[in-house]
Parts: sequence; structure tokens; C-alpha cells
Amino acid sequence: MDARISVPSKVVRGEPFEVRLSIRHPMETGYRTDDVGRSIPRNVIRTLTCRYNGEVAFRAQLSSGIAANPYLRWFVTARDSGELVFEWVDDAGVRGSGRAAVNVV
Repeated sequence: MDARISVPSKVVRGEPFEVRLSIRHPMETGYRTDDVGRSIPRNVIRTLTCRYNGEVAFRAQLSSGIAANPYLRWFVTARDSGELVFEWVDDAGVRGSGRAAVNVV
């Protein structure tokens, strides 16, 4: 799984900044069938965690109600320069991750 991560190039200490994350994933509900009528197994991203310099800044539990290639956005308050680390796992146990630098001025 790959992801697109977007954060501002510079953020002001103490101010919130927007984090945008788009993950390429089919988010299969388990309700569809393939061309020969076999059920396609459910496979959605179950958990997503974002850590800011090691501390959890955002956590989500996703479900089949989320479309394929989920796009999420949220705000984090700038404290110190460092790194946002994103980790997620789907129903099949496949893990994905991404990183983004945070430059606080």
C-alpha cells in the first residue's frame, strides 16, 4: 500500500496545522462478488495511527463505510520540529506506513 501525505513546509509553534493522508487501498466490503459469482472477502483498513515525535496525535478505526482509497484530514498543534509517523493495518494483516517531516518555526 502506498500513501500520499501532505503537511505544510513550515508551521508556527502553538498553532494547529492540517495533515492530509490518502492511502491507496481497495477497501473491499465483503458484500461484492467477482465475475464468476464468488464472494470477494472483506478487506478494509482497520486501524490508523499517527504519531508526532513518538506520541499518538491521531487514531482512527475505519470500517467498510469508507470508500476505496480513503482520504483523511485532521489538525495537529505544532509543538516541536520532528516527524509524523503513520501506521495502518488492514483485515488481511497487511501493514502500511508513511512519514512526514514537521518544521516548526
